[in-house]
Amino acid sequence: MKPYPNYRPSGVPWLGDVPGHWDVNRLKELCRVRPSNIDKLTIDGQAPVKLCNYVDVYKNERITNEIEFMAASATQEQIDRLGLKKGDVVVTKDSESPWDIAVPTVISENIEGLVCGYHLAKVEPLRADGRFIAWALRCYQVNLHFSLSAGGITRYGLSTAALSDGNIPVPPFAEQQAIADYLDTETARIDELIREKDELITLLREWRQTVIADFTAGVSHPGGKKPTGNVHLPQIPADWTMVRLGKYARIGNGSTPLKDNARYWEGGTFPWLNSAVVNRDEVREGSEYVTEEALRTCHLPIVEPDSLLVALTGQGKTRGQVAILRIQATINQHLAYLDLDREHFDEKYLFWTLTGMYAALRMVSDGQGGTKGALTCEDLSRFEVPKPLLSEQKQIASRLSVETAKIDDLITHTNDEITLLKELRAATIADAVLGRVDVRTIKQ
Repeated sequence: MKPYPNYRPSGVPWLGDVPGHWDVNRLKELCRVRPSNIDKLTIDGQAPVKLCNYVDVYKNERITNEIEFMAASATQEQIDRLGLKKGDVVVTKDSESPWDIAVPTVISENIEGLVCGYHLAKVEPLRADGRFIAWALRCYQVNLHFSLSAGGITRYGLSTAALSDGNIPVPPFAEQQAIADYLDTETARIDELIREKDELITLLREWRQTVIADFTAGVSHPGGKKPTGNVHLPQIPADWTMVRLGKYARIGNGSTPLKDNARYWEGGTFPWLNSAVVNRDEVREGSEYVTEEALRTCHLPIVEPDSLLVALTGQGKTRGQVAILRIQATINQHLAYLDLDREHFDEKYLFWTLTGMYAALRMVSDGQGGTKGALTCEDLSRFEVPKPLLSEQKQIASRLSVETAKIDDLITHTNDEITLLKELRAATIADAVLGRVDVRTIKQ
């Protein structure tokens, strides 16, 4: 696409030049702006409504009937003033971050009983296309203008006046529709590419886990197999054994010194670790640092380098994840350490083995009833793992380091592509909304 044939100064410093036939208007000159006062309540005597709330707006660029709206109630005056119809725009006006201010969505179909919820504002187009207004507010340069207008310290709010007085570049109505059509198509194309890349990363991570599990279970090991009687690993090579971790490792966990006691933390130099460290394979620095007094008074364990760390609890995928400690450190109560018998276990092999048995550790932590939600040091002590000869352990660990590095490179490359696609999406929006390219030159 080509730029427009001529440009003129917009009169707005952050906006710069705009196409010669465009205007620059305040939002209130294009739309009726109405902040909402409808809360997430159902009050006797009021009419039932479907509430378009903050999360609906924040997570969806378009509001459709497929969304499961919250049930609430409103007065007739609120329904008349804040009812939503196709083409209306809803924006966030309050948030814990200024960068979540003026996030827009457009109502893409008529939905009976739908109203604008609290912490939001209804933006009803009067002489503008609602889809274009929404795309304009998604443009980084335009949105930044509104974000910087929000007031607050720990919670930010955009006043009705600040929202209404915000500047928007405005092409003629037919051109607004053309820009909206173009962005609907182009961003959908980019979003599909991003979705495919996300799916590829999921497959690559599953492949990585399979490779680790196969190597550490001896799937390709030459020779016969034997049953183990272990539900998590039914068979292993005939010359391997299944052993409990407690037989070959000293296992314990730590604690958290009182955070409001400055003597435990201020000027601390000894690394203290929380469960977030298991999100990387090796740990080489502290999450925080404690003092010598904290080590003595709180009876914190000193964990030696080359020990393994296992997350006992944690949100999401954290629980059951493993890392190798490469420094001397201490840990909190949500981590366990495994100080290994080096004559029987290589730390890299056991790291890969426990990583491959992640699902089994999760099953143990869930308990038979599925409500336990935590591992214990006793669970780890009883947990069985395959034990080849030490020399074979080292070979397996070395091979896995190579194979997983190849997969990790693919994941990193794919993540880089996703980053570029997101940048392309933002640039596509900005180029169209700010008039840097003339969408009228697109060949139909």
